[in-house]
Amino acid sequence: MTSTVPAFGTRTAEGSALQAVLVDMDGTLVDTEGFWWDAEVEVFAALGHRLDEAWRDVVVGGPMTRSAGFLIEATGADITLDELTVLLNDGFEDRISRALPLMPGAARLLAELSAHEVPTALVSASHRRIIDRVLGSIGAHHFALTIAGDEVARTKPHPDPYLLAASGLGVDPARCAVIEDTATGVAAAEAAGCRVVAVPSVAPIGPAAGRTVVPSLEHVDLSFLHGLMSTPATRR
Repeated sequence: MTSTVPAFGTRTAEGSALQAVLVDMDGTLVDTEGFWWDAEVEVFAALGHRLDEAWRDVVVGGPMTRSAGFLIEATGADITLDELTVLLNDGFEDRISRALPLMPGAARLLAELSAHEVPTALVSASHRRIIDRVLGSIGAHHFALTIAGDEVARTKPHPDPYLLAASGLGVDPARCAVIEDTATGVAAAEAAGCRVVAVPSVAPIGPAAGRTVVPSLEHVDLSFLHGLMSTPATRR
């Protein structure tokens, strides 16, 4: 994990505090959800199996154990979960070593949060080895804390990663804005009691109480995040 910093609520004119921003990685900050699917297709092709495109919505946003386990069961491939995890991480890491496109608005948002010293955590279901490679490109200095999927007993869709991030920053989960791109991540953040901004990547996400849906990070800035805390839950 990166070092933590003291978290002080930044207050809006209405007196409501945004204490921290917690951000997902794949599909939210970096355009890599397709990389995971491509790696899965490639690995299973080598094992003699063709993946059904419909399975993409099933595995997106989930922890490696769930996604890989589902694909083993669905295909009947002769490979263990541990073996498949290594192959998928290797395939993904190879792809991000060649290209790591940021999502529109990601660089600007991270720079704005850093400039205003808003405590920010990266909360991902990806393994530590992958997160550290990505941080080298997007800038570890933007984050006071990072949480990896292989560092928690229960990762997304359970609330544990977001509760751990809030605890590590010393903030109230209810005063945290979470930015996520998948239903799995949204479920984890909402279960933790956070206010959620959904930016759907592969599969659509519907509006709900306490959740705001936007088409891209280009619609999200610090003023927007302050507004989440100062107004009732909106539906967009």
